[in-house]
Amino acid sequence: MTARALAEGRPRCAFIDVDDVRQFVVTGAAAPWEGKEGREQQRLGVTNACGLARNFLAMGIEVVVADVLTPETCDLYRRELPGCLIVHMTLGLPEAMRRAASRKIWLTDDEFRMLHEADAANPPDADHRIQVDALNVQNQTEKVARLWAEGR
Repeated sequence: MTARALAEGRPRCAFIDVDDVRQFVVTGAAAPWEGKEGREQQRLGVTNACGLARNFLAMGIEVVVADVLTPETCDLYRRELPGCLIVHMTLGLPEAMRRAASRKIWLTDDEFRMLHEADAANPPDADHRIQVDALNVQNQTEKVARLWAEGR
């Protein structure tokens, strides 16, 4: 929600949700935690999202990409989109579960908890990390917009 709101506040901007890109695989899809195939599809989703982003950028259209970051995907974004600004937004588990309950559910509670714990134990090397438990979408968007305006 924050990434889309950020894009909507820019004069000429595209929004790419990497989960949507990953959903292009309609048969044989594997989640990132489902072994080698899942990790390969996760990397493919990032690579495809970056290709889309580069095409928009080549036309002078800014891009906001939303994805669940890992150390590996963060490195891929840096390699595929040099100079990109990476903001890692974090939540405590109770607030993350509360917010996730308001969206279409793609994960089991155990998968959600596992991903949350993995993120806390091995966070990506982002340019900025924002704790968003107490921030609404507008506050989050304003904070990221300020970081974007300031650059890295």
